[in-house]
Amino acid sequence: MNQFKALVLDKSGDQSSLDIRQISMEDLPEGEVTIRVAYSSVNFKDGTVAIQNQFVESYPLIPGIDLAGTVIDSTDARFKEGEKVIVTSYQLGTGHSGGFSEIARVPADWVVPLPDGLSLKEAMILGTAGFTAGLSVKRLEDNGLKSSEGPVLVAGATGGVGSLAVNMLAKRNYKVIASTGKSSEEGYLKDLGAAEVIHRNEIMDTDQVPIREEKWAGAVDPVGGKTLQYIFSTLKYGGSVATCGLTGGVEVSTTVIPAISRGINWLGIDSVECPMDQRVNVWKRLGDDLKPTSMENELVNEISLEELPDVLANILEGKVRGRTLVKL
Repeated sequence: MNQFKALVLDKSGDQSSLDIRQISMEDLPEGEVTIRVAYSSVNFKDGTVAIQNQFVESYPLIPGIDLAGTVIDSTDARFKEGEKVIVTSYQLGTGHSGGFSEIARVPADWVVPLPDGLSLKEAMILGTAGFTAGLSVKRLEDNGLKSSEGPVLVAGATGGVGSLAVNMLAKRNYKVIASTGKSSEEGYLKDLGAAEVIHRNEIMDTDQVPIREEKWAGAVDPVGGKTLQYIFSTLKYGGSVATCGLTGGVEVSTTVIPAISRGINWLGIDSVECPMDQRVNVWKRLGDDLKPTSMENELVNEISLEELPDVLANILEGKVRGRTLVKL
């Protein structure tokens, strides 16, 4: 395939452009592994890159922080032609052209073999969002979370990370309390396994109370900001919150009181530079015991490359639920 399609972000002076173009192999960045992309997925970070030009290290750039496909060429002995692989995180789609392209070329050190139990499509239903949710659940359990300890809160529950976290936790017999600003999505979240759905306003710290009634044995928080402040004040003794996003803001105002009076744990979740041994382990678990029960239906919306620009704008406005796949 000498010519192929890609979504290209470019900039001239102060003006940026986002267009579907016909490009060639010579337009791709350097890397040891060339992949025929089957699927990519749409994440909040993709919207900030493509629409807001955040995190972009150089232009032109093909956005897309996730991809799954088949190796068509490799100069690294670890990967063979015809092998199915996943690439997420690192500088993919920010400093290195990414998944919104029919062909991608990447460093071999970023590539993960497709684990048993997952198809290429399922790998992108998960993608960075699923990896982040899976890593969050793993870290919570590594820090002592058990289903017998009490309910687990998932904030931002209709988003990619939140939806998948709800389903993963419910599969593992946790009582999941899902928080969302979209009251119309209660049925969707209960279908994913949520035992109860509450409005996001119920878990926002508007009065900066440092400690409240104990409610949650653990929490997955892709939101941050005042939501995280509230979670700190309501975790049960020894409880943990896995912080994996910032859609509600980066500033957190709290005190040390919850930490020293209840022994709570604040777990930072980094899916970008996560070491490869941990990355491979989480992906293997995503193909096995962390694999969501709902990998299709309402959780997934499949689009074409041509539909992608509108979806990238919508995800920044909170108009996208679950997972959106780009079929290349």
